[in-house]
Amino acid sequence: MAHSQPTEQVKLPGTREALMDLHRETRARRNAAAHGSPEQAAAIALLGRIEIEIARIERAMDPPLG
Repeated sequence: MAHSQPTEQVKLPGTREALMDLHRETRARRNAAAHGSPEQAAAIALLGRIEIEIARIERAMDPPLG
């Protein structure tokens, strides 16, 4: 993933497994960033987008996971 891309322009993967991998990587980026930095804020915003997409996929499963 390109770190210089604005968070809202990052294309999210289409599978739950790939989203979980991206979530793990993004959490690590967030944790490594300085508190209050633009990098931390961007990682937090991306985590929110990822979690929404994971929830959407899980609700669509038969039976739903969530």
